[in-house]
Amino acid sequence: MKPVNQKAWLLVLPVFICVAFSAILPLMTVVNYSVQDIISPERRVFVGTEWFAMVMRDEELHAALLRQLTFSLAVLAVELPLGVLLALSMPSQGWKSSAVLVLVALSLLIPWNVVGTIWQIYGRTDIGLLGYVLQQIGIDYSYTGDATHAWITVLIMDVWHWTPLVALLAYAGLRSIPDAYYQAARIDGASKLAVFRYIQLPKMRGVLMIAVLLRFMDSFMIYTEPFVLTGGGPGNATTFLSQYLTQKAVGQFDLGPAAAFSLIYFLIILLVSFILYTWMQRIGTVDKSEGAHG
Repeated sequence: MKPVNQKAWLLVLPVFICVAFSAILPLMTVVNYSVQDIISPERRVFVGTEWFAMVMRDEELHAALLRQLTFSLAVLAVELPLGVLLALSMPSQGWKSSAVLVLVALSLLIPWNVVGTIWQIYGRTDIGLLGYVLQQIGIDYSYTGDATHAWITVLIMDVWHWTPLVALLAYAGLRSIPDAYYQAARIDGASKLAVFRYIQLPKMRGVLMIAVLLRFMDSFMIYTEPFVLTGGGPGNATTFLSQYLTQKAVGQFDLGPAAAFSLIYFLIILLVSFILYTWMQRIGTVDKSEGAHG
């Protein structure tokens, strides 16, 4: 029997140490805070699940969760098809391909707070192009005074910022398709729609699954852009879960409820991501079985 070299574990030990300090220890601290009432640095009282029960009854949390889910689903509904269309329209080779890739990726290089500042200026009716044009065509646009305008502006801002990520992932999936598939489709006289439905889309399923999970998790944790743009307003129109958590932890210094809510927040992200992953995996399995029967 060939001996196993246990020294290989030493190669992954630095990773375990980094994960412990960056994730496990902070998580244990949050769990500790979530079951205690911190009266002072020296005095703490164990309260069990009291903070969890209080947070789950919070109507402001329910409203923020509904806004967050609506926003994240809207982001996926807009950015996925838009990113795929953008990837399909991009050149496949030559210097044009490199130039387009650089141009598409530019928005991804802009920091989140700068993105919020750009759209804050862009949406103003006095000096911003978007606000000025909408005002000139008769639309009384105000992202600071109208809740619907603010929500749509945050959505468009996120689409502008992150659709290129979906496009780049889809583009990578398209480039991995062998030319033999396209040659066979041309011989069979397949239309562009048929090529997309039966060749390109199935081959992009893996990268699109990554895009769905990345964009959902990132949009579900959005904080900086809407905070810079609207401050969470008008009212609570753009106060998403991350900003609600920040208000609890930093603004009101309710460490116990904030810790309990952060754990619930974490579990919600895991649960919805698992549901999306399972759903996309099931779609892929169904399509493969249909192709085999066909």
